Amino acid sequence: MNTKQQTIQKAVSVSGVGLHTGVQATMTFLPAPPNHGYKFQRVDLPGQPIVDADVDNVVDLSRGTTLEQSGARVHTVEHTLAALVGLQLDNILIQLDGPEPPIMDGSSIRFVDALRDAGIEEQNAYRNYFEINEYVHYRNPEKDIEIAALPLNDYRLTVMVDYNSRVIASQHASLNDITQFSDEIAKCRTFVFLHELEMLYKQNLIKGGDLTNAIVIVDREVEEGELDHLAQLLNKPKVGVNRQEGILNNLELHYPNEMARHKLLDLVGDLALIGRPIKAQVLAARPGHAANVAFAKKIKKLIQKNAANQVPQYDPKQPPVMDINRVYQLLPHRYPFQLIDKIIALDANSVTGIKNVTMNEPFFPGHFPGNPVMPGVLQLEAMAHTGGILVLSTVPDPENYWPFLAGIDNCRFRRNVLPGDTIIFRCEFTSPMKRGIAKMNGRGYVNGQLVCEADMTASLVKKK
Repeated sequence: MNTKQQTIQKAVSVSGVGLHTGVQATMTFLPAPPNHGYKFQRVDLPGQPIVDADVDNVVDLSRGTTLEQSGARVHTVEHTLAALVGLQLDNILIQLDGPEPPIMDGSSIRFVDALRDAGIEEQNAYRNYFEINEYVHYRNPEKDIEIAALPLNDYRLTVMVDYNSRVIASQHASLNDITQFSDEIAKCRTFVFLHELEMLYKQNLIKGGDLTNAIVIVDREVEEGELDHLAQLLNKPKVGVNRQEGILNNLELHYPNEMARHKLLDLVGDLALIGRPIKAQVLAARPGHAANVAFAKKIKKLIQKNAANQVPQYDPKQPPVMDINRVYQLLPHRYPFQLIDKIIALDANSVTGIKNVTMNEPFFPGHFPGNPVMPGVLQLEAMAHTGGILVLSTVPDPENYWPFLAGIDNCRFRRNVLPGDTIIFRCEFTSPMKRGIAKMNGRGYVNGQLVCEADMTASLVKKK
């Protein structure tokens, strides 16, 4: 799995009809800066609203995953998101001039091919993995669905499907290496049972459905008159049945277990809505979009819980997100006020920085001589420097801005900081940034113990 974040080198577009809305649309993938994540943009609507690929924005699960934010909807996002995850892309803006991504052939392969053609670009930011460290379980006893995540320093998925059908036996599919997604999973197409087709049409779904973008499984005997009716329904001159495999119109499967592989594809796409790449072994029995999303919500809640309670960890053997030279470029402070040595984690909402306290600090000779203690005001200053990096990360050209500390509230110092200590500062936005004003909570830890904390307000001002 990649260490650094990735985007694409240039914009690339695909066009086609949406599966459920039947609306022709062009979808354009654009490069995005570090920590941007996946965002859809409805360029056909007034104001061109943004819809974040976030599990909390899911509003409909009728045969697909639909997002809504600020009154803008995007239907059937799972195949698009699966392609991004499968290529280990982290930061993409997805512009749509319609309500739904093109269904293409019912898989993710056309998206994968387009993104590969655009070229993949490594970015100067580390991926913010969430590593599952406990057993996470979801169960729907009514539908006999189970999904579980187990601790693993990797990302692997196994899916089992069983439809009690004489045509499709119980099937399994596994993805043991995310780099295999493009070759082993991406071209596996969506599918539907024949008995579901007319019901879906009556529900005003699959308006863009076609025998070229879905596998239709024939799980019962079909009379010639019914085939004529199906042909009319699908706007085809004639349809037939591959009696051996039970597939409508003699379609050839890519794999005997293509249906299980497509369910794995859907699971990858739906779990992208967690908002962070995860490390886990995921096992799913008879999954569907509703279960996938419910499971994703459980993991997101776990992430939020850990973020609130977790003491940040520091492994000095790991390369930093920003070394002292990059920090020096972004922050205006110089000796003796250059107080942060490195940034070890940075995402859209939080930052973690390191301050190594040595006896050579210029303040020790005059601050409690003979009993050296780091001044609390300088601990707070170092915390503000860390928060300044977070605030600067919200703009594409941080070198052109000043991050000023504008307010301090609820400041507390819990214990002394001494020479030889390493302070780990973590700052996190407490509300969305508005008009250049950011509100953050900052905490400093030494050896896993809280030493200082404060709520801070920062102002981001463009240089003149």
